[in-house]
Amino acid sequence: MGSFGAAGGSRGTGRPVRGIALDIGSSRTRAWAPGAGVFADVPSGPVRRGRVTDADSQLRLLRRLTASAPGDGGHDTVVMLTHPVLARPEERAAAKRIVDGLGPVRVIAVDSARAAAAYAAPSGGGPLLVVDLGAQLTEVTLVVDGLVEDARLAEVGLDDLPDTGSAPDTITETTADMVSDMWRHDRTGAVRGALRRGVLVTGGGALRLDVTGRLATLLRARLRLANDPSTSVVRGAGLMLASALRHPTGALPRG
Repeated sequence: MGSFGAAGGSRGTGRPVRGIALDIGSSRTRAWAPGAGVFADVPSGPVRRGRVTDADSQLRLLRRLTASAPGDGGHDTVVMLTHPVLARPEERAAAKRIVDGLGPVRVIAVDSARAAAAYAAPSGGGPLLVVDLGAQLTEVTLVVDGLVEDARLAEVGLDDLPDTGSAPDTITETTADMVSDMWRHDRTGAVRGALRRGVLVTGGGALRLDVTGRLATLLRARLRLANDPSTSVVRGAGLMLASALRHPTGALPRG
């Protein structure tokens, strides 16, 4: 996790700080605030396969969301912004340009897999496989000790199924292939341990029993479905944000 934007801002001025977590998905943009939870879940601006294609439209949307966030006007704002695990530098730069338009005190960037794990990971520790079945992207991430150990991404999602009654093979077989490839390249046994622990499934695809049922069969593993899986990423980002606001100098995970 890293930070970008105006990191200094009015730190030390005594002004109240308002925190907002944002998850810009290919289909929906969601916002979370301390004490309010998810306060916005609206269609995204033009976003294609996780990439913002119209920065101005998305910036106008984010300005409306931040303006409607709980808290009095005049607060300094800390934004926890999620991004796909394998977002390229130019895609991160595009997000930075949008965030710069918001003028926050500080923006903290975190990948979606670690955010989801912060919200829905089972207790007990150990390696974790996070499968995010989104509208236009499918991601498989191996998280070990709070860090991304390995990740795969496919530009396929629920929107690629012709209709709600379509067989989910396009998504499930692609996901299983990514897990298999990760297994072949694993030299520590972490993937095997994560499969035994249970695969955390998030995103809108987690709500489709045909998708999760077929995926469990292909992986030969138990699936752990996050509560309200469509919002698990922004909720996890919110938990990480709340921790950072309580302990601003030492709460941020490594990475």
